[in-house]
Amino acid sequence: MKTLLIALAASALVTAPSFAKDTVQQTSLATTLAVDIAQAAVSACTGDGYNVSAAVTDRSGVLLALVRSENAGAHTANASTQKAFTSASSRNPTSAMADNVAKNPGAAGLADIPGFLVLAGGVPIKVGKDTIGAIGVAGAPGGNLDEVCANKAIENVGTRLQ
Repeated sequence: MKTLLIALAASALVTAPSFAKDTVQQTSLATTLAVDIAQAAVSACTGDGYNVSAAVTDRSGVLLALVRSENAGAHTANASTQKAFTSASSRNPTSAMADNVAKNPGAAGLADIPGFLVLAGGVPIKVGKDTIGAIGVAGAPGGNLDEVCANKAIENVGTRLQ
């Protein structure tokens, strides 16, 4: 029996590396942190006098949290979700994408991807170089202001992203 257990343990050690090369480990945001980031973005914009919605997605662009200021326009919920999705799936701020589309006619097709919203206000959430989620903010009187609130929210939880 002892020999059988040793053989099984040795077999597990030999097969573990081959299993590991066929799998991927990825880090993504937890829902509790996503809710806190969305709330922090809405609070940041409220402090600046803007009624917004903030959506936070996981690394794949799947919605984890959505917070809407009571006086934010109805359209802001969908717009913030689409900005977060766009940023998560592209791993870039949507402001950079919007600039790219404006300067490069060949990139204009990005706006035709289902679910993409190529307007400023979407920001990837990163740990080191890895995108672990994204936030989208919509409702301020300019995407650049939406992006400021998104960045404030990420900074607000910075110690939790390490």
